[in-house]
Amino acid sequence: MRPQQWTKNAIVLAALVFDRKVFEWESAWRGGLAVLVFCALSSAMYLINDQRDVAGDRMHPVKRFRPIAAGELGLRAATRLATGLILAGIAGAYLTRSEFLSVAVAYVALMIAYTAWIKQIVILDVFAIAAGFVLRAAGGAVAIDVEISPWLLVCTMLLALFIGFGKRRNELATLQDATGHRASLNDYSLPLLDQMIGTVASATVMAYSFYTFDASSVPQNHTMMLTIPFVVYAVFRYLYLIHRSELGGSPETLLFADRPLFLAILSWGLASMGILYFAS
Repeated sequence: MRPQQWTKNAIVLAALVFDRKVFEWESAWRGGLAVLVFCALSSAMYLINDQRDVAGDRMHPVKRFRPIAAGELGLRAATRLATGLILAGIAGAYLTRSEFLSVAVAYVALMIAYTAWIKQIVILDVFAIAAGFVLRAAGGAVAIDVEISPWLLVCTMLLALFIGFGKRRNELATLQDATGHRASLNDYSLPLLDQMIGTVASATVMAYSFYTFDASSVPQNHTMMLTIPFVVYAVFRYLYLIHRSELGGSPETLLFADRPLFLAILSWGLASMGILYFAS
């Protein structure tokens, strides 16, 4: 169920924070429930994915220790658990807000399609993962009934592509039998991934920079632009870790393992909160 990866679902709260709804009780509890919904649904998708990839995972130096690959969790038990989590997530989505249900269903459909065949298609595999993050961000806005900001969707998509291509690079560079673990890696190459990562990294910084002075939800005094250096440093630090330390295979672990990266993101979060809520 990957509880260590539930941190990814924090993107659901982006609309709550950037639309300045954190201190509104109804919005806060709906946003929190939306996070729990995506934790349940993403956990179900991990279980389904591990059942389908059990043979490839057994060839991976780390993934072979996952419960299904290691034989500690049977396929039938995993299926029952995944089904229960999906039903619980769908019910939770409806209770959060009826309109949020459609986003949850779309996420499940996308992830099932990804597991079944999209993950085998070069480039499209990473775009599908990024679309999952976009649905999380959009779902957070729908859950608290605020307008979905196009800047939120663009920045989320670009950041997810940046991290996704970085993960593919790590797999290709570090696994002895990369194509045996993931078929799409046969169509990637390190120079190609480096170009993609560089392009998406630049676009991410530019999109966030435009957001800080053009979005309707940010203070009109342009103080949000003060957060740009934190984002630039975090992107550069992540690039450094990808290229110089061959990391990036586990972004959720890297966030806490690398202190400079963690401090940069924490500083960005605190600065953003201070500017949005107290400097407008």
